[in-house]
Amino acid sequence: MNILDYKLYYFLGVGGIGMSALARYFNHYGKMVRGYDKTHTLLTHQLQSEGIEIHFNEDVVLVKDLFSAYKKEEILVIYTPAIPQEHLELKFIQDSGYKIQKRAWVLGEITKQFRTIAIAGTHGKTTTTTLVTHLLKTAGINCFAFLGGISQNYNTNLLLGDADDKNAIVVVEADEYDRSFLTLYPYITVITSVDADHLDIYGDKNAMHLTYTQFAYQVQNGGYLIVKKSVDNDLKLNVKRLLYSLNLDTEYSANSIEIVDGEFCYNINSPIEPISTVAIGLPGLHNVENSIAAVAVAQQLGIKGDDINKALRSFKGVKRRFDYRVKTSDVIYIDDYAHHPEELRAAITAAKQLFPSKKVMGIFQPHLFSRTRDFADGFAESLDLLDTCVLLEIYPAREKPIAGINSQMLLDKMKCKEKYLVRKENILEFLKTQVPEVLMTLGAGDIDSLVEPIEGLLSDKNKVLSDK
Repeated sequence: MNILDYKLYYFLGVGGIGMSALARYFNHYGKMVRGYDKTHTLLTHQLQSEGIEIHFNEDVVLVKDLFSAYKKEEILVIYTPAIPQEHLELKFIQDSGYKIQKRAWVLGEITKQFRTIAIAGTHGKTTTTTLVTHLLKTAGINCFAFLGGISQNYNTNLLLGDADDKNAIVVVEADEYDRSFLTLYPYITVITSVDADHLDIYGDKNAMHLTYTQFAYQVQNGGYLIVKKSVDNDLKLNVKRLLYSLNLDTEYSANSIEIVDGEFCYNINSPIEPISTVAIGLPGLHNVENSIAAVAVAQQLGIKGDDINKALRSFKGVKRRFDYRVKTSDVIYIDDYAHHPEELRAAITAAKQLFPSKKVMGIFQPHLFSRTRDFADGFAESLDLLDTCVLLEIYPAREKPIAGINSQMLLDKMKCKEKYLVRKENILEFLKTQVPEVLMTLGAGDIDSLVEPIEGLLSDKNKVLSDK
């Protein structure tokens, strides 16, 4: 069956960033879309406002009643690996013989209709995917996009194009978790980084690198593989590819990098068309590097310098990626999704570069017991870049606790002089006793539920200070 031939699409874990984009896609085409998630979030509220009914308790009776109105072959169940195997609805669906597929398979089926641009990497992929999409939209290219975050320019994680156009392009974030990206066979592939991650799935870095290598070789004949130089060194690829880097001798790189009025300004070297006087408002040299990758993609599609410059200057970034929530002369508050040691290092370093005279306080929620165990030393080193570090307890997501792995263990490894372990529900009271100059919330769990309350607290506190 064509992926759009089913009549009911039922999502287990509909509130996930990747799952919600798929739910929106099928809903756009007038399909019956329903779902379960364990947590009320802003995203689930938005899906409900778009007409997608969601429930938040495991309810087999509800699922039976819903499914009874359709033939078995008319129903497609889509689930995320974050759903535990003992989940009551999942067990019922599996035992009853309904067609059930992972999110990655469904995304792979959708991409078969279009020329696909897939951006992979243990970090950098969400910003790069969103920037590539913005470059295509700015140049007037018909494209769809499935993003791993909420675009600040478009306020969504799904962009829709004209499916009847035979030249339509789909841009997707290619997720390495659970080897999901192996369902994709792109026209253009980008790999931004291959630092060790998801070792609960891969076992070790070498196994992860082998999977990335397999993905790299899935580029279509006549297509393009675009790889960061350090990734090429790690994977030792034996295939035609274009290399990019921040400032090395590669096909794509940058020069004359400087910070002007809080923006990075630079030139991009290119074998097709060098781009001069580029400016991007995103902080950190890692985002300069992400922009180089995005420009490499754009030029393979024939996008010219004027459109590239226009897109880079107008790109607003991704929510929860160095997302300014409060920015006044007295206090800066930045929210960021960083949940890997290298992502933390990049985010904290960017804040230090932009605000060199201010002290930076970070509130970090570790994500997964296994990731905290596997990278404990790296987390400690990155968090030690903060002037003040506040740790929340580990967000377990899909995992059971691991003996001896907790936030206190991580705190004990740190050398930061000002470090605290605070319960999530006590954070606002803790912040009432502090006067942070630059505050960062960091993590991929449910720390985002603190963002608006912290924003309100700091805005009120700043108003009081201004009144004085």
